[in-house]
Amino acid sequence: MNLRYFKNIIPAAAVMMTVAGLSSCTGDLDVTPIDPSTAMEVDEVGLYTKCYANMALAGNTGADGDCDIDGLDGGTTGFVRQLWNANELTTDESICAWGDPGIPDFNYNTWGASHPMLQGFYYRLYAGINYCNQYLEECAGIDATREAEVRFLRAFYYYYLMDCYGNVPFTTKLLPLDLADQIQRADLFKWIESELKEILPNLLAPAARSSKDNGYGRADQDAANLLLARMYLNAEVYTGTAHWQEAQEYAEKVINGPHKLWTTGKNGWSAYQMLFMGDNGENGSAQEAILALNQDGVKTTSYGTTLFLMASCWKSDMNEDGDYGTSEFWAGNRARSQLVQKFFPHNDAPAVNIRDMVTAAGDDRALFYGKGRKLQVTTPSDYTSGYAVGKFRNTYASGSAPHNTKFVDTDFFIMRAAEAYLIAAECDARLHNGYTSDTGTDYVNALRQRAHAATRTGFTTDEILNERSRELYYEGFRRTDLIRYGYFGGPRSGQYLWEWKGGSENGIAFDAYRNVFAIPAADINANPKLEQNDNY
Repeated sequence: MNLRYFKNIIPAAAVMMTVAGLSSCTGDLDVTPIDPSTAMEVDEVGLYTKCYANMALAGNTGADGDCDIDGLDGGTTGFVRQLWNANELTTDESICAWGDPGIPDFNYNTWGASHPMLQGFYYRLYAGINYCNQYLEECAGIDATREAEVRFLRAFYYYYLMDCYGNVPFTTKLLPLDLADQIQRADLFKWIESELKEILPNLLAPAARSSKDNGYGRADQDAANLLLARMYLNAEVYTGTAHWQEAQEYAEKVINGPHKLWTTGKNGWSAYQMLFMGDNGENGSAQEAILALNQDGVKTTSYGTTLFLMASCWKSDMNEDGDYGTSEFWAGNRARSQLVQKFFPHNDAPAVNIRDMVTAAGDDRALFYGKGRKLQVTTPSDYTSGYAVGKFRNTYASGSAPHNTKFVDTDFFIMRAAEAYLIAAECDARLHNGYTSDTGTDYVNALRQRAHAATRTGFTTDEILNERSRELYYEGFRRTDLIRYGYFGGPRSGQYLWEWKGGSENGIAFDAYRNVFAIPAADINANPKLEQNDNY
């Protein structure tokens, strides 16, 4: 792969967004040619904004405009959309009814090196790295805090490449990736770790911010702390050496900081629901957000961010629970029964609406719709085969109207404090022979109390894995979690089966090589320095 895949290495048009606490709009990413024989001058603030915008928008001209990734569309390359597909459709949490190229491969764990959506995600991540590398080459020394944030974002993109693709091309310079050397996964882990620790003092001090505050949507010190905790939690997968103590240490930095769990419901909406609603930037729940991808139905339009998380999951009959805030009903993604069973372990989930489901589960997080649907996914191509998931919605907890009837205002909290509680609890259990001490127990019970679920006297590591699913389902974590526990691919794969795992209705085990995705075949062909991941 080379730079031809990225249309705007020097962005040449405005980004339609208000992101990272900036009042950016038309002109922010404009560049002015001084002379035909000289290089174009880069707008420092605009390019800084673009480093964030890569996660929230397909390109500079909105949902229906050109995509930054040449030859692909905004849906195929949407950061959140493909992060979600790669980490949810491949697991026990979700399955999709659509037949788009690549979707059945996700559903049945049969992807290969030419998978279009994994290719789109890969290119999106490298587009972000290229924007960051350009900023760091051309704007270094202008603003120390913004420079640290861009280095964080570059590390963040490399984290997902490390997690999903293993040994990948690596460069900190703006150059064609077909000239980049391949870095080993363990070495990339060390580089990200070092980079995050080096930039930490220059990032914004951690603070609970809402969309009305300067700095909302920007990575602060707790973003680096949580990313380090997340990496250390999975260190044994990435490097062969466990780092449970370090993971707990960095998670507790977040827990003891200002990003507190949101625990106050409003107007009949639970505190948990408010994290995923149209006014989540303003309704109070943003105090839990450590890194938010800002969305606005007028200023930021995208088919690949929170609109996807809603429309792909909803059908119009679900509106008996109240208008969900957008006219879009795509009816594709829904729960595999194993996700619903996390709340109904006796396989007795009722066929009711969302509000009644929550009541029946005794847990505010059971945001499923079962009316007119089968609990078991017997027909993957039938949307009503499987319970619907109504976790994300564009409704305002305040009762106000959304900004647009189609595109949504719901920010995506890609990092939130609840994750830190679960990391610290799991590490506590792993450091205490597989069972939580009082400290770890309290961390999990804090989440259960927020959800009005019954507290427990202790948790095994497997029970914490189930609790992660209850709290974080449909937020893009599940594949990584199952790999860490050995339940995805490999020798223990057969110890936990789910519907259609490996392409069989009752589930079958698959090999460990599928714990990483293939490097896109186009990159292997373009760069003779690259070696493909085993068995692809």
